[in-house]
Amino acid sequence: MPWKNEKDPYKIWLSEIILQQTRVEQGWDYYNKFITSFPNIKKLANAKEEKIFKLWEGLGYYTRCKNLIATAKFIVKNNNSKFPNTYNEILALKGIGPYTAAAIASFAFNLPHAVLDGNVFRVLARFFGIEIAMDSAKGKTIFTQLAQKLLEKTYPGIYNQAIMDFGAVICKPKNPLCSTCPIKTKCTAHLQEKINLLPVKVNKITKTTRWFYYFIIEYKGDIYIRKRIEKDIWENLYEFILLETEKELKTEELKETELFKYFSIKNNDVIMQVSKIYRQQLTHQIIQGVFIKLKLKNALTLKNYKTVTLKQLAKLPFPKLITAYLVKN
Repeated sequence: MPWKNEKDPYKIWLSEIILQQTRVEQGWDYYNKFITSFPNIKKLANAKEEKIFKLWEGLGYYTRCKNLIATAKFIVKNNNSKFPNTYNEILALKGIGPYTAAAIASFAFNLPHAVLDGNVFRVLARFFGIEIAMDSAKGKTIFTQLAQKLLEKTYPGIYNQAIMDFGAVICKPKNPLCSTCPIKTKCTAHLQEKINLLPVKVNKITKTTRWFYYFIIEYKGDIYIRKRIEKDIWENLYEFILLETEKELKTEELKETELFKYFSIKNNDVIMQVSKIYRQQLTHQIIQGVFIKLKLKNALTLKNYKTVTLKQLAKLPFPKLITAYLVKN
């Protein structure tokens, strides 16, 4: 992996932000694209936000990208483009929590701060037989104190990387390689046959379902779009004219909506095409999306919307749901 053994705090920070909520296989290409486009933090801070969001397109959790931009601008403006070199200063940066701060501090500056990601939680829970929920307040305190106590203070970066790799390669969530594990004779979970029971997690995520009906309105070859500015999912990304409903609508029900009637009033002859259902699963939400193409004869007057050409459309950042539709159409 290109970020392994990296000492540049900018590149370590970039890799850690990309890998939050993202599989390594997916994040790898994004990391390389970002490093190529923005080889240093000054290049990132001075880039157009739309270009950065477009490069991020498909990674999801766009708040990460928003925080990435804000932090880059802050460091360039307030710290002479130099990444902070103490744990507390790094932790104070937008979008950086205790794990990421510890990773940057130990990998880049060899500071004695233990990382505590999912892999480390799992290794510690199994080896020591910890049955307290890792996502409880008490559990977080116990694991944090234990991780810091075990930390090899002389080479914290090497130790942190080693225990994370051990969890990713040997002590895996499913089908761990216990037969070849070098510490199995001292592992509580292995000795007590509790491998599949640890670590314990209590907080279950409940998901809500939202129905997004996107009207792709074409007028003289141009398409109506807008930027999402609300404090909601996909902030700062673009979308087509949206009708959100609580349940699925059939084609005939769509034609009865106020929005469709508005299009019909403005245009006597509406050509309509309805797509299949596109689905995107987020952490707390499931988005069901349907795309309705309309070719109109008269222009529309819609607040916050503008028209763009197809060429301009290809350069703008869209949510993964919309991109999935555009790729196939």
